[in-house]
Amino acid sequence: MAAAAAATDLCPEAAVADEAANPHWVPPEHSLAGATTRPGDDQDAPVRPLCKPRGICSRAYFLVLMVFVHLYLGNVLALLLFVHYSNGDESTDPGPQRRAQSPRPKSTLGPLTRLEGIKVGYERKVQLVTDRDHFIRTLSLKPLLFEIPGFLSDEECRLIIHLAQMKGLQRSQILPTEEYEEAMSSMQVSQLDLFRLLDQNHDGRLQLREVLAQTRLGNGRWMTPENIQEMYSAIKADPDGDGVLSLQEFSNMDLRDFHKYMRSHKAESSELVRNSHHTWLYQGEGAHHVMRAIRQRVLRLTRLSPEIVELSEPLQVVRYGEGGHYHAHVDSGPVYPETICSHTKLVANESVPFETSCRYMTVLFYLNNVTGGGETVFPVADNRTYDEMSLIQDDVDLRDTRRHCDKGNLRVKPRQGTAVFWYNYLPDGQGWVGDVDDYSLHGGCLVTRGTKWIANNWINVDPSRARQALFQQEMARLAREGGANSQPEWALDRAYSDARVEL
Repeated sequence: MAAAAAATDLCPEAAVADEAANPHWVPPEHSLAGATTRPGDDQDAPVRPLCKPRGICSRAYFLVLMVFVHLYLGNVLALLLFVHYSNGDESTDPGPQRRAQSPRPKSTLGPLTRLEGIKVGYERKVQLVTDRDHFIRTLSLKPLLFEIPGFLSDEECRLIIHLAQMKGLQRSQILPTEEYEEAMSSMQVSQLDLFRLLDQNHDGRLQLREVLAQTRLGNGRWMTPENIQEMYSAIKADPDGDGVLSLQEFSNMDLRDFHKYMRSHKAESSELVRNSHHTWLYQGEGAHHVMRAIRQRVLRLTRLSPEIVELSEPLQVVRYGEGGHYHAHVDSGPVYPETICSHTKLVANESVPFETSCRYMTVLFYLNNVTGGGETVFPVADNRTYDEMSLIQDDVDLRDTRRHCDKGNLRVKPRQGTAVFWYNYLPDGQGWVGDVDDYSLHGGCLVTRGTKWIANNWINVDPSRARQALFQQEMARLAREGGANSQPEWALDRAYSDARVEL
């Protein structure tokens, strides 16, 4: 089985009005206060783990999700075991030798602003454009999630769709590479060790949910209990057909048979982890005036520094046709010693094998009204506790947005012009990025009728405060020396920067 890479669908009335209109960063204990269950460095510290050991982005599991996409069961498990044995229970501090390799200047960045949730249903008025007021409503506290009706006008929504169609959209699918497959196949570990790694409750038996909890995708498919039982039957791994593998049954498996089985099954679009098409639109200097206006509006909404917002990813536009969906995922990944943020890798004087998206915030825009389905679901929003294994109970997988969206705690209906935004990380208590917020798990529900258009503005922040500062300093230097042509290549879309389309 393989793992899926994540990319998004796509983070009191008596309060003083001035405070409500000027959101500020909140310490972690305050930002989580009042959560309820609802239905429905300055120091250049070493890069640290950002997730709890058994969370959805635990270290070994995250590395599998991030890199070895669409690979096969034996190989994926081999990587997990390799990471497990390499790190064991030792501190994740990379140590003085690693730190000495890349001395950096002292960080001068101020704290990240963070809107205060107050309580679910709380509304505040803000002025994001000169001619009207907007109202921000708190949808949940875990994750810290807000909704802004009318953030975009109907004309702006139509323009974004039109520009995306001009640019051309591509299928939102990440495929495996021969290099990854070759690297995985070179690892040799015993099936007994693989079994022990999978057996999370240590009862000597592999239940379906234990296998599902370590997988997201198989040969381009989202794995379901039915998929796994079908595979067991095809390779004769479960002679008694009870869906549970004993140690003996697992040891008798020939992983080469599994490889053959997965290679022979091509995924249908309805079976993909993400069934959509997308493109990216430039928002930097020289972009279409509407694209620039939207970026400035996001800047006023987030109250983050212009350097952070302007150096973040371009606007991603996504189209979901009838039958489109995106299974539940988190938008951002943690940074371990083996990884680096995609946006700051350009200036980091470090050699690490993997990179990940470091998205402090997600701002999602609904560009049209959807005839049927297409909600954004947050399966565990405002749960009292979080346990990844609890996402899969019996035959119900809360991450499955094609079949079980109705069982999620919170669903947001697409309405043209509405924006929702949330924080993908918890605060660290010092005004910067802390742990990944497991409660930010979300997905795009099945579109049952019509077409769904959305756009994503991701705000990128490196969990290393000093590395983010170095990145911003270097980008400012390049801009002074070379102008717009010096901007990072991934942030540009020159073919449409001069487009002047009026609808």
